[in-house]
Formats: sequence, structure tokens, C-alpha cells
Amino acid sequence: MNSADENFELREIQRLEGHTDRVWGVAWKPATGVNGVPAVLASCSGDKTVCIWEQSPATGSFQQKAVLEETHTRTVRSCMWSPSGKLLATASFDATTAIWEDVAGDFECISNLEGHENEVKSVSWNASGSLLATCGRDKSVWIWELLPHNEFDCVSVLQGHTQDVKMVQWHPSMDILFSCSYDNTIKVWAEDGDSDDWHCVQTLGESNSGHSSTIWALSFNTNGDKMVSCSDDLTVKVWGADIMRMHSGDGNVPWAHLCTLSGYHDRTIFSVHWSREGIIASGAADDAIRLFVESIDGLVGEPSYKLLLKKEKAHDMDVNAVQWGSTENSLLASASDDGTVKIWQLTSSS
Repeated sequence: MNSADENFELREIQRLEGHTDRVWGVAWKPATGVNGVPAVLASCSGDKTVCIWEQSPATGSFQQKAVLEETHTRTVRSCMWSPSGKLLATASFDATTAIWEDVAGDFECISNLEGHENEVKSVSWNASGSLLATCGRDKSVWIWELLPHNEFDCVSVLQGHTQDVKMVQWHPSMDILFSCSYDNTIKVWAEDGDSDDWHCVQTLGESNSGHSSTIWALSFNTNGDKMVSCSDDLTVKVWGADIMRMHSGDGNVPWAHLCTLSGYHDRTIFSVHWSREGIIASGAADDAIRLFVESIDGLVGEPSYKLLLKKEKAHDMDVNAVQWGSTENSLLASASDDGTVKIWQLTSSS
């Protein structure tokens, strides 16, 4: 995105009210909001529910279409749609991960994955929808395989972090898993081709220009050759890897620190998400949302990023999550401790 001569505005389209407690996460349903299919968004909350919102083709406004409740007994911390959009996984502090099937707009809990000792913090599907990863306060990462008839089998329990694991995220095109933790590290997990065992192939920490405090979230660009992470240390870091080598089947391709963005948020950065157009959004405990883009005036071979815009007081309280829609309509969803979800549109004022 060339932003050299343009002024951008993050315009609030709608404030979604339906939760009765803080909202922890949002997830856009794949293949919605495009080709006449109404955009669909899921949000999860401390009120133990997940809300499903759908955009009206006539008015453009979002309405609550369903409330998924009476399954989780504690906070729902994370939600994510499978790539096909047929299944929604929800991770809860009740130590379970629920799998919901969407049948023509009716949601049924078809599976409840148990195994974590306590709070499940995050859930992520791989690109093909065949694997689901979960992580939690018990310092472990679990990998589940989706079998026929919507059965799930735990194929690996990964013990490598020394603290609470905050987030798991699959690479956008390869079966390589990333996890970030209270122990200030990001771990990269890959399958051993010979034995089908999963193991840690790299740890990104302070020793390789990593974060100095809890890492809350990470996200990938569309190509999958760059990753962004955010932390309690008030920085956003960008990492890179040789995607050609990765696609040749080398799961051990190292990730290297490319640059650090600091001085933009003055409280913990809870969420980062990379848009298809290359814009990084961040949400933080300072109630603000920031947008960053790659700067074209960086040194050759050294990418640098600059602030595109800042939205102060985006919410009345902490911004827990930001997520771009998967289509070109530049919609951004944010979730907050103030109990609301907001839909934003990035517009150019030039």
C-alpha cells in the first residue's frame, strides 16, 4: 500500500452491543463479506457466550444472529472459524474447547475437547482445516486432528514453554505452528517427517532481539514470509523468514528479527493483526488502535515500518483484540473490556 500522499481515517461504522462482560476476541468468518455473501463475525466474552453477528446486505449494519451459550461454564477467551467456515472453535477458561457446526445459521456444539488442566487461552486452525491447536495456562500446546464424522484426536502435546501460553497461530500456508507465552518467547513447532512427532525447531527470545516481557499475540502477512508480535514490553516486532526455502519443505527455516516499533503505545499491546493489504493493526491497554505500514524509505534490504494512523479512545477501556476482515473492504473489528465490539472502516480522505 502506497500511503505517501494520502491521509487515512479509521471510521467507526457500528458499535455492537450484546455481551454483558468484557469481550476477549473476534473472528471474521471466511468467504463472507464478498460476492454477495453477507459478512459474518463471531465475538467471545467473559459472559461465557459467543455472539454471531451478520451484516445486512440492505442496510450494511450488523445484527446479532445467534448467541452460543450454556456450553462453556467460564470466560470464552478465543474463537476461530475453520477455513471452510463450517466449524467454529471456542476456547474457554473452563479448560475445554468447544466445536460448533454451522448448519444454515443454526449452531450446534458437536464436540467438546478436554485435556488441558485449566484455562484454554487460544485456538487456531491450520490452512487446510485438518488440524486444530490449543494452548493454555498449563504451559502446554495441544494439536488435534479432525477425523471423519467431526471426531477429534489429540496427536501431540507440546511441552516447551515455562509459563502460561497466550496464543497459538498456524502459518498461513504451511503446517508450522507458532506459540507465544508469558515466558517472553515465541516457539516454532514443526512435524518430524520421519516420526510424525512435533518438536520445537526454534525459540525467538531476548537472545535474538526478541521481546523482554510477556508476548500476547502474533500474526502473519498474506505471503507468510513475515510475522508480527506484540508484548507487555510496549513494542511491536516484525520477523522474517525465507519463504522459498519453507515451501521446498524445510520446516527448520529460521525466523529473524527485522525491526522493532516502539514508542507508539504506552500500555500493554494485547493484539496485532496483519491485513491482506499489508497494514498492521494493534490494540492495547491504552484504549487505542494503531495502524502501521511498511515504509518505502527504509534502507535497502532492511524493512522499516511507520505509523499510518492512531485512533485514540477507540474504546472506553482496554482493546483486547483487533482483526481485519479477509476481503478488500478494509473492515476492522475490535473487542474491548468495555463489553462492546466495534466495526471500523479504513478510508482514504484524499
